[in-house]
Amino acid sequence: MACVNVNRSLSDQFYRYKMPKLLAKVEGKGNGIKTVIVNMVDIAKSLNRPPMYPTKYFGCVLGAQVNYDPKNERYIVNGSHESNKLQDLLDGFIQKYVLCPSCHNPETVLGVLTKKNIITTSCKACGYTGLLNNKDKLTTYILKNPPTAVSGNGAGGKESKKNKKSKKEEKNGKKHANGDSNSPGAAGDSDERDDPIDNLGNGNDDDDDETWGENTDPDAVAKRMSELSLGAKNLMMNEDLEKSPKERLDMFLDYVKNKKTECGDVFDANAQKDIVAEAERLDIRDKAVLVLCELLFDEDIIQQIKTHRVLFLRFTAENVKAQRYLMRGFEQVVQRSKSELLPKVSRILKAFYDSDILDEKVIIDWGSKASKKIVGEKLSKEIHEKAQLFLTWLKEAEEEESESEEEEAEIEVVYDDRVRDGEVQVEVEKAKPPPVFTAVAPALKEEIDIDIDAI
Repeated sequence: MACVNVNRSLSDQFYRYKMPKLLAKVEGKGNGIKTVIVNMVDIAKSLNRPPMYPTKYFGCVLGAQVNYDPKNERYIVNGSHESNKLQDLLDGFIQKYVLCPSCHNPETVLGVLTKKNIITTSCKACGYTGLLNNKDKLTTYILKNPPTAVSGNGAGGKESKKNKKSKKEEKNGKKHANGDSNSPGAAGDSDERDDPIDNLGNGNDDDDDETWGENTDPDAVAKRMSELSLGAKNLMMNEDLEKSPKERLDMFLDYVKNKKTECGDVFDANAQKDIVAEAERLDIRDKAVLVLCELLFDEDIIQQIKTHRVLFLRFTAENVKAQRYLMRGFEQVVQRSKSELLPKVSRILKAFYDSDILDEKVIIDWGSKASKKIVGEKLSKEIHEKAQLFLTWLKEAEEEESESEEEEAEIEVVYDDRVRDGEVQVEVEKAKPPPVFTAVAPALKEEIDIDIDAI
């Protein structure tokens, strides 16, 4: 899972405080649509806050109801919300409720003074202590639901009586071990209290070895891994981001192959979301379409574009960079099946365009210059030549559309004295018919009208 800085206003890649990138999953339809924050528990652990606090904050800001199921780790905000939008809102929560006002580090602990109805904050990094002066609905929620004590991570709250009692007993036990004259039986146990140095080699070495060393046997390592929390596992998975882009693409390739084996030729909605999440985890969302082209397209690419339309839209919708990588993947597919696909280049591009996977501007920019980096200069020129039919139609359609918009804006107004009460007659020119391709046959040198839908 990809990680980001807790304080995202800092771009330092060596910033020590990290958290998982927020992942949201939209479920349901109509009035029952909701957004599940998939990794809210891991984010909350990184921020040292209960997971319901940021979830409730989303509800306050968005004006939406929130629900949670701690047993199944499901934290839900009603309505459809994108991951990027929620990530930006999370920044606001972090600024108000996590970062220290003095040193801006996220090592703060919240405390609630119920009788005084105030929230305190203290920083373990710089020693700052003060009051939390935020005045919103979340503050009211925190006062009613104070953070509970979590050993070792400073989550705030009072120490339980049970912990105090156990510490007291432990302290008394140490006094007995040190020969306190006031402790019961201290005098009579002197023979049992030998010098610790004299006890070396008396058969207790095994306990010392267990204290100083860690069992590195494969079974022991597997057992420790199984005991790790989900948050710790995700942090270890972040090591994948240290690999090269090519290695991460290869990992994504294997992942999609396995998904294809599980689901068959068509991915369902859950499988598609898993594929997108894996691309985001490996931080290759823009380049992921190269892998999809390699695995999902062959000689029957025109039909396959329709089959996998939704999956590709998850990557290319409003993402120009991903669309440009898709053009590279398209050229590589043509290279693999040159004899079958080279004559169909215009039809393939039209299928991408009709499916809204590629925008016309991206296609026109691609057609302006052949590149030799992907499939070689010679084949790239051949592909561009075969695409000229569609490119010409696309440019003419764009020009006609802009002209029609200008004509609508400049309606000619004619005043007629014969019309009573100063009424105005408006004359509008008839719309021109859509452009038709004109291709010149080299042998016949004749102009032939070609309809793009017939390509």
